[in-house]
Amino acid sequence: MSLCVLNSRAREGIQAPAVTVEVHLAGGLPALSIVGLPELAVKESKDRVRGALLNSRFQFPIGRVTINLAPADLPKEGGRFDLPIAAGVLGASGQLKCDLHGRLELLGELALSGDLRPVTGVLPAALAARDAGRALILPRENADEAALVSGLTIYPAEHLLEVCEHLNGTALLSPFERPNLAPSAVEYPDLAEVRGQEQAKRALEIAAAGAHSLLFLGPPGTGKSMLANRLPGILPLMTEGEALEAAAVRSVSGREPFNPRDWRRRPFRAPHHTASSVALVGGGGNPRPGEISLAHQGILFLDEFPEFDRRVLEALREPLESGHIHISRAARQAEFPARFQLVAAMNPCPCGYLGDAGSRCTCTAEQVARYRARISGPLLDRIDLHVEVPQVSAGHLNAPAADGVETSAQVRARVELARERQLSRAGKSNQSLTPSEIDRTCPLGKATRQLMGQALQRLGLSARAYHRVLKVARTIADLAACDRIETPHLSEAIGYRKLDRAGPMR
Repeated sequence: MSLCVLNSRAREGIQAPAVTVEVHLAGGLPALSIVGLPELAVKESKDRVRGALLNSRFQFPIGRVTINLAPADLPKEGGRFDLPIAAGVLGASGQLKCDLHGRLELLGELALSGDLRPVTGVLPAALAARDAGRALILPRENADEAALVSGLTIYPAEHLLEVCEHLNGTALLSPFERPNLAPSAVEYPDLAEVRGQEQAKRALEIAAAGAHSLLFLGPPGTGKSMLANRLPGILPLMTEGEALEAAAVRSVSGREPFNPRDWRRRPFRAPHHTASSVALVGGGGNPRPGEISLAHQGILFLDEFPEFDRRVLEALREPLESGHIHISRAARQAEFPARFQLVAAMNPCPCGYLGDAGSRCTCTAEQVARYRARISGPLLDRIDLHVEVPQVSAGHLNAPAADGVETSAQVRARVELARERQLSRAGKSNQSLTPSEIDRTCPLGKATRQLMGQALQRLGLSARAYHRVLKVARTIADLAACDRIETPHLSEAIGYRKLDRAGPMR
């Protein structure tokens, strides 16, 4: 047979579009060409494939070999096409059967020895292969990741010879057994380790219950980072769908090896304040996900918030609203999910000690204003809770550990009940409510409407901030198991708009 056709998958954002690998042999001077918009790593596959075939004791065909990766207008990258190209060359030269390839998809990079090496972006390819009703042959090191997809037949292999024997029917590969992926307890830092800071703990609970964004404001050493690191421990356990979405982003990023034991762990990303805009939101000539997408279904913690470059922070505005990021370049476009929970921390002034009882602050009012102006009004408007984290007294820190301090498990139980109320009422968390859904689920009585009017007038809240106050009030009511927003719920929600008030915090 002079023509062999196989199935594989490319990588485009977190999607895995189908690629048909066509290998044709013709007479003429020996040559091998790859067409179909291949990038450099794909062009180099001809040398890897030639070495792998010869070292596996196959004959490399003499003549003109043309490899077409269809569709022709889809860019192809990486070494993932090595295995289907090698199998196609063998099939076209009659050394391998091609009649069963329509039921299979192949992925994998080849070493010159014929060993299979792992590739990135396997999880989206596995999801697409299952939806197409095909089995998947891939490197054994990628099998655990692909096994997250239920209903997919996976054939892991370690060498090209194993794949060829399977395709020829002489020695079939064993289907990979899906491991037990039942939800299990994930260890997180415990909230009980935080001394004092009851208001900040309460705000953390509200943020967890409604998936709200949160800003901690306070001097150095008051526990802002410690509180943020304990937010994942009070969030509800990720559903299988949420975990698959988050794992798919990590899969295409190629930054971290896949660990099946942590696949249901909430992402917690804490980039340094020197991070660039591309590092935070993603990008590059071939777009890759940034920190906001790697934090999808989890937490993005930005410590030293005003120290980030202003252009970097402004790039957060659209993803905070839409839950996704669309990256456009001259030749490539990609869209990545970015439904993350923002937790930020900042000092009240450049030296960090504004409002300290010891009067250590030496910053002028102009310096304080310039420091806080690094965070624009539109971005601050999108943060639901502004919470002051004051210094903890020496007596409180030095006292023995008190009994009866709430643990993360106890707080998480309340958070889960509140989240269940939200899902049964609107099918989503309160943070994701649209304006029409807010009108339906957050009606105000006469007293609460009057209170809201006073807050709008005194604080100068924007329409966006108005809606966010209502969402937070709705979450507080859910934590209290109330069907309606009452005056105490709304008052507490208004109290969390700390930076909407004018004047320095002294």
